[in-house]
Amino acid sequence: MHITSLPSPYGIGDLGPSADKFLSFLKKAGQSVWQVLPLNPTDPISDNSPYTSCSAFAGNVLLISPELLREEGLLTQEDLVQTPDFDDSAVEFEKVIRFKELLLTKAYTRFQPSGDFESFILRNISWLKDYALFQLIKKKQQGQCWADWPEAYKNRYEDALEEIAAEQKDAMQEIYFRQFLFFKQWHRFKRQANVTGISLMGDIPIYVNYDSVDVWVHRPVFKLDAAGCQEVVAGVPPDYFSATGQRWGNPVYDWDYLEETDFVWWVERLKHNLALCDILRIDHFRAFVNYWEIPATEPTAVKGHWVKAPTDAFFKHVRQAFPEAGIVAEDLGQIEPKVLKKIRAIGYPGMKVLMFAFGGNLKTHMYLPHNYEENCVVYTGTHDNNTVQGWFKEDASPKERANFLAYAFGEDIEDVHREMVRLGLASKARLALFPMQDILGLGQEARMNTPGTGSGNWRWRLQEMQINTAPVEWLAQETGRADRK
Repeated sequence: MHITSLPSPYGIGDLGPSADKFLSFLKKAGQSVWQVLPLNPTDPISDNSPYTSCSAFAGNVLLISPELLREEGLLTQEDLVQTPDFDDSAVEFEKVIRFKELLLTKAYTRFQPSGDFESFILRNISWLKDYALFQLIKKKQQGQCWADWPEAYKNRYEDALEEIAAEQKDAMQEIYFRQFLFFKQWHRFKRQANVTGISLMGDIPIYVNYDSVDVWVHRPVFKLDAAGCQEVVAGVPPDYFSATGQRWGNPVYDWDYLEETDFVWWVERLKHNLALCDILRIDHFRAFVNYWEIPATEPTAVKGHWVKAPTDAFFKHVRQAFPEAGIVAEDLGQIEPKVLKKIRAIGYPGMKVLMFAFGGNLKTHMYLPHNYEENCVVYTGTHDNNTVQGWFKEDASPKERANFLAYAFGEDIEDVHREMVRLGLASKARLALFPMQDILGLGQEARMNTPGTGSGNWRWRLQEMQINTAPVEWLAQETGRADRK
């Protein structure tokens, strides 16, 4: 469950008391891992997807807790009394953004810079200053993509950037301040989680946005022409689900340059994220072996082709830099056997989704628990799936429903979410993870994301009464029965 889904009177889940309360729920329920979605700033133009961001390093300031700011004296009780009425079952992003902007601006007027603040800036200056400049120039240019900025900004002329920094020194400091608050509150939350006995599992998309500070600053890392335009873009090829494939449009990496520079950009990105979480899931992991590259002029993914990545050299550097890193490889989808074998050889646990297991042979399907290797993570479903109840009642074919009931020895269709959770817990997978919606047995109205749709996603929220009535004892009992910790 993502942080945004927590109960909160402020329209969106945050890193304050409701996060602490959910940690207590997890402990009572015998759980030891909480997985969240990417923590970077989201973009309203992209439906506020956590997988679409202007920065691979900055934090999402919408997750800052107003209550913790009040405790610090940066907000007053009167500030919080003026909170609008928000929908408690869905995030109203536009309304939330306006409200949080107002609160953060008020907090900055009361902020007195401290040694901790200055230390934060120094530790993070490698990305923080460029992030602030990117935000300020983008605002100055009415939201235009960096590739359309005047040449001095687009090509990062030093005098032009220093002029912006000098002219808008206070605005730069306010951006620094907001990032300081996010990371301060996140690290408080992570300490609380670890003390409670809960490990945090983060998530990073393999690709970044073209219109991002990362591409603006680190152009050689990506396959761009001399003018900074995309020559090729990322996606996936045509398959059973789409005759034209998926053209994502993200810039692909120039792996030759990355290898020549000892993969320093990727190493810094992993270092940054591994400091935030105990375990890290990497989305679309197969692109570290080979990736689908599409000419930027093509409207679909049909005319793309596979390109190899320097897998062995890259992971040699990763293992040297992070020998104990807890990394999970998102290896879902149709992957040819030789690529899957290469992913397995890297050694990180892959993913199994139970919801995908019941359309084929009940003996041989790779997602059926009796076929798992121990080095994997099992899910009932992910943020991209329907809930188990939604799947069973709305999406599953008659064959899938019959196969599931036969495999789980189940009869009561109202209890299918519990049967699915039991299957995951009883498997030999190293880790078993379940969306909170499946613990609660919610239907498709609680779905987090429907891939391929452009609006209405990432909004689901857990209501206060749902966490108060969640099946704590049942989950603890089933987890203990499966001899999991």
